[in-house]
Amino acid sequence: MLTGKTALVTGGSRGIGAAIAQRLASLGANVAVVYAGNREAAEKVCDLCGTHARAYRCDVSNWDEAKATVKAIKDDFGTVDILVNNAGVTRDGLIATMREEDYDAVLDVNLKGAFNMIRHCTGLFIRNRGGSIVNVSSVSGLMGNAGQSNYAASKAGLVGLTKSVAKELAPKGIRCNAVAPGFIQTDMTSDQESNALLDAIPLGRMGTPADVADAVAYLVCAPYVTGTVLRVDGGIAM
Repeated sequence: MLTGKTALVTGGSRGIGAAIAQRLASLGANVAVVYAGNREAAEKVCDLCGTHARAYRCDVSNWDEAKATVKAIKDDFGTVDILVNNAGVTRDGLIATMREEDYDAVLDVNLKGAFNMIRHCTGLFIRNRGGSIVNVSSVSGLMGNAGQSNYAASKAGLVGLTKSVAKELAPKGIRCNAVAPGFIQTDMTSDQESNALLDAIPLGRMGTPADVADAVAYLVCAPYVTGTVLRVDGGIAM
């Protein structure tokens, strides 16, 4: 279904990003696995993709690094057809005591990083007369979460970014959507199994990275869907 297409997946070395990279590869896409620090993990994901996949180190919050990385991927693969903005960090804390650097770090990676990648890929999409962008938001951005004002703000910002980009680029045949995962079993949520919020999930379980990857694959392949936010949360935010 995606044979001949090239997908760029940020935060692709583990968890949700790794699952997305493998899911898109299973549909035939070439995959550029963008990672922040762990090259060994990124290379392992490339091996698991079982297709043409390469790893690229990039701090997505850095304009110049993001630009150089998109150029390197274009040079290696010819273009970029699919962009998945999954890179994200947390620096949780109560608003009364949150440090400025912790707020800035989360907004820089989660929100500005997505902007940087979209900005630098847009020219390629326009030349291709098409493209698909999927931003990984969170139910925290839809309903808020105590102790995560920075994270929730960044993920809510992604929703607004998604809808604005979708409206701007639709005339060019470029789609932009978002997924909003709930509690997903990853390294970032390994301490939340006993969280009281788990009891509020109607389906009664945490999600898996594969659940999110399936939703991303749907949005990538849905030609008449743009500007939507697809919750993958077991019903917690309904």
